[in-house]
Amino acid sequence: MKEVVLDTETTGISVQEGHRIVEIGCIELENLIPTKNKFHCYLNPERKVSEQAFKVHGYTDEFLSEQKKFNQVSEEFLNFIKDKKLIIHNAEFDLAHLNNELMLLGIDKLSNPIVDTLVLARNKFPGSSVSLDGLCKRFRIDNSKRIQHTALVDCDLLAKVYINLIDQTEPTLNFQDIKIANKNIENSKIKYFKKVVKATESEIVKHKQYLNQNLKKNFFN
Repeated sequence: MKEVVLDTETTGISVQEGHRIVEIGCIELENLIPTKNKFHCYLNPERKVSEQAFKVHGYTDEFLSEQKKFNQVSEEFLNFIKDKKLIIHNAEFDLAHLNNELMLLGIDKLSNPIVDTLVLARNKFPGSSVSLDGLCKRFRIDNSKRIQHTALVDCDLLAKVYINLIDQTEPTLNFQDIKIANKNIENSKIKYFKKVVKATESEIVKHKQYLNQNLKKNFFN
């Protein structure tokens, strides 16, 4: 099964205010393992980047003015994600901007199956931080390269977060010869590890309180 982890950077938050996409990043997964297939582009949004957005990704108007426009990459982008499930963190935001770009070209909205990892995380860890940085911390994923929000770095981190969120074991390849398998795994540059999530101090305290209350009830009943 092929999936695509997708992320965008924009000139600002709202498409209603005319904000546009400045970067698209996609990493293809096959059976949860990244393939060599990636899609990445910077885009000329044909408008200025908001101050808030600049603080997030750091792309200047001068730099972006030299990039391709969305209509020049739209076909390649749509072919890359065709018939693939999209894995997006806060999908509502990215889809609104992508569909806006498509609408401006007279192209139908995306109809791909969507997995929103933000929704998965909120359901799994209610009340906890479900930002990408927060989830990296929870699953002990190294996000030291994420100095600023850039699409491909965020996709790489999100792929690892996604694997942990759906409770998958470490991806492996189907080698017939176990000796070859071991050798390839040792030499592999793919580093996916299922992380052990330890309870926080506050969670431990609440658990002890719960046990004490219920033990007393059971004892006296």
